Amino acid sequence: MDLREILQTGVGGLSIGAVYALVALGFSIVYRTIGLVNFGHGDVLMVGAFLMVTFFVNSHLAFPLALVIAVALTATMGFGFERVLRPLERKDLDLMLIGTIGFGIALEGAAVLIWGSEGQAMPTPINDTPINLAGVTVRSYDVLVLVLAAAVVVGLYLFLERAKAGTAMQAAAMDHEAATAMGIDVARCNGRAFAIGAGIAAVAGALVGPRLYVSAGMGAAVGVKGFAAAILGGFGNIPGAIVGGLALGLIEAYASGSRGSYSDVITFVVFTAVIMLRPSGLLGERTVSRP
Repeated sequence: MDLREILQTGVGGLSIGAVYALVALGFSIVYRTIGLVNFGHGDVLMVGAFLMVTFFVNSHLAFPLALVIAVALTATMGFGFERVLRPLERKDLDLMLIGTIGFGIALEGAAVLIWGSEGQAMPTPINDTPINLAGVTVRSYDVLVLVLAAAVVVGLYLFLERAKAGTAMQAAAMDHEAATAMGIDVARCNGRAFAIGAGIAAVAGALVGPRLYVSAGMGAAVGVKGFAAAILGGFGNIPGAIVGGLALGLIEAYASGSRGSYSDVITFVVFTAVIMLRPSGLLGERTVSRP
């Protein structure tokens, strides 16, 4: 590879890595608030992608409007699922984990019933023409993905650091009992965490939809990569999720460029090596205090 090819491959890697980072953010925001790994998160992404197909492709709504609707619906679904799990919170974490797995299976089955088992193609929302940036040719859609992913990250940061509801979630993540003693509704914070995680998953589904064939099984494939990115960065660590996703995307892109048929193997080997050297992830691990 010459320098130009290296840079072009890097931009593509950052683009898919931004999607992995969004998925990892969804995992992390739930884990750091509740202490639960939502194994149905990838299937929420799949539902978000199908909703984009419904509103953007089939109903011919503008992409921004279709995205807002998809995010609102998936966020509502995530909040509703947390309400179902709420009786088990701080009582039986194992049953909650099983519940998230069952939730994912139910979403896959519902997707097959509603949208069929064949899946559907989703076009890019913009004309995907190459852009020349300082001699490096990149896809315009890759640039759009990076911009939208960055907007989500900035919005999440502002919410957590500036909004009253966000600071309440931060407090609940640090110590449930202390937050309750301060008058914070921890159950409501948990519901917000599921809703935000689901909404971010819908954005990831909307962005990755044009790259993949939208089908009921796509959530498992992308969800595993997002889960790996969360572990790579430090599970439950918000900045770590971003770094882990971008790093995983770059590893995957360069592995595909050098040894395309072995890209998944190379990515797995590099991921394993990093985790063996830093078991807590690149940026450490932030845990949740649970009684």
